[in-house]
Amino acid sequence: MTIEQTTSPTLKKTSLTSRIVIGMVSGIFLGTFLQWLMPNGSDKLINLYFFDLSLRGLLVDGVLEVIGQIFMASLRMLVVPLVFVSLVCGVCSLKDTSKLGRIGGKAIGLYLATTAIAISFAIFVALLIAPGEGVNMVSNSSFTSREAPSLAQVIIQMFPTNPFASFAQGNMLQIIVFALLFGIAIALSGKAGERIASLFEDLSEVIMRLVTILMNIAPYGVFALLATLFTTVSLDTFGNLIKYFFVVFFVLVIHALVTYPIILKMLTGLNPLIFLKKMRDAAIFAFSTASSNATIPVTLETATKKMGVKNSIASFTVPLGATINMDGTAIMQGVATVFIAQVFTQDLTLADYLTVVLTATLASIGTAGVPGVGLIMLAMVLDQVGLPVEGIALIIGVDRILDMTRTAVNVTGDSMVSVVIAKSEDQFDEDMYLDPKAGHNIEEIDFKHLKDN
Repeated sequence: MTIEQTTSPTLKKTSLTSRIVIGMVSGIFLGTFLQWLMPNGSDKLINLYFFDLSLRGLLVDGVLEVIGQIFMASLRMLVVPLVFVSLVCGVCSLKDTSKLGRIGGKAIGLYLATTAIAISFAIFVALLIAPGEGVNMVSNSSFTSREAPSLAQVIIQMFPTNPFASFAQGNMLQIIVFALLFGIAIALSGKAGERIASLFEDLSEVIMRLVTILMNIAPYGVFALLATLFTTVSLDTFGNLIKYFFVVFFVLVIHALVTYPIILKMLTGLNPLIFLKKMRDAAIFAFSTASSNATIPVTLETATKKMGVKNSIASFTVPLGATINMDGTAIMQGVATVFIAQVFTQDLTLADYLTVVLTATLASIGTAGVPGVGLIMLAMVLDQVGLPVEGIALIIGVDRILDMTRTAVNVTGDSMVSVVIAKSEDQFDEDMYLDPKAGHNIEEIDFKHLKDN
């Protein structure tokens, strides 16, 4: 028997989640150790005849600072192309003009409404519990309060006069509006539009590969950022991080188990407990993959074979929801914004919070349904209100578990909206919805194949 044959097939490469956690713990340990070595600012490591080696200058402000800042620059680098290309691809799927006008309007309206409710509730709970208070971390970034523009100004400034300038300046609201208009124009342009749409789908694949590359170097970036941060931060921050985790988790659970059922009951009159029970398998699969896109086949089967949604509706609303329905991500962004503002003792005005709600709601349309993208979108939201992006390093270590949870919330929302629209369009089989055995004989889906793809 060869060595290769004796190797257990269960021995697998360490998962990204494990590597990020290892990087996080190692960075905190190293930063705390360096803080212990540098009491009261004394950080001379070696004093030789001709030179001094400063521990802070050599390691903290040198190697670690370079690695951490390159990682943060990479996050920012992907924001504009990711939002623009993903959003154009999502809108391009609305090829049927009748669906664009009626069903599309209903779907987009419901998805954006639930996202706005999600992030508003998240900000409210985060302000109530205040998970980041007491840390008083100092950022290298300066923060100056800006005069709040009027509502009329905000609406006018959403529409770009020069989209290329918007790209260069990173003005996300203008980029989102231009992407929506551009995507609609492509969808209505026939053969020429199909060729352009195909190009954007290829661009989306390339950008997703860039996201994958970035997420694979994330453990090293997290290690460097946290090692640098924890040379000046006490381990008391762990208590705040745990509070942050449970605030996000609590809001996610409430949104899935309370907000969605209430909306379903109000708009359809259906029993929400049946809905939640039939969503169990799809939610578990979404949790395991942390990808709304990978869960599309399972969500479609659930909506059509268990919920009673006609395929003509589900085949449109489910893929659309995987692209633009990011309630879970919006909840994370809302809590994280409050948490980071409190950690760095930077007060946000009511206008700032309204900007966060508006930006995150519209940006959710362009948040692709793949693991890790939420952090990139958070970088954009923080930039919009002038908060230090390096605060992301504090939450990235626990984000994978939250990412899995919010994906389960997202696909639950996709199915809820599909049921509501199908009922309103008379494309709904209520007998199937009420049948507890509906869908039990569905041919088994190859979950391993879906994960691999």
